[in-house]
Amino acid sequence: MNYIPRRLYYLLATGKIIVDTGEARGETLTQTTVEQDLASYIALAERVPETIGMIQLEYGQYAEDFAQCNGYQVDPDTEQVLFSYPNPSEPEVPPVYRPPLSVEVDQLRTQLALVQTALDDLILGGAL
Repeated sequence: MNYIPRRLYYLLATGKIIVDTGEARGETLTQTTVEQDLASYIALAERVPETIGMIQLEYGQYAEDFAQCNGYQVDPDTEQVLFSYPNPSEPEVPPVYRPPLSVEVDQLRTQLALVQTALDDLILGGAL
């Protein structure tokens, strides 16, 4: 099985996404080259190549974030994908772009484990 990862092409000046190739899997699929993408996607072909950036994600990377978000872009300085998430209580508020929630959750889990270990050491003297 071939797994084709998602590529995000964006404007270097603003981080606005021009083309999201999506991801795919299948026996007969092959990964295109960047040059092939630049020639085959109209939104890319009509731009000066030097004004376009590209990020290739791992297959499945940020899958939950893409499923839950209502928009995404790239931070042109850090080349990090930023997401906006809907707020059902304030649907009219403009999107706020932030790092992926999946990354924040992983960081919080790590911090929680460290805090728990420190508490165990403090309260129980390290013995469980």
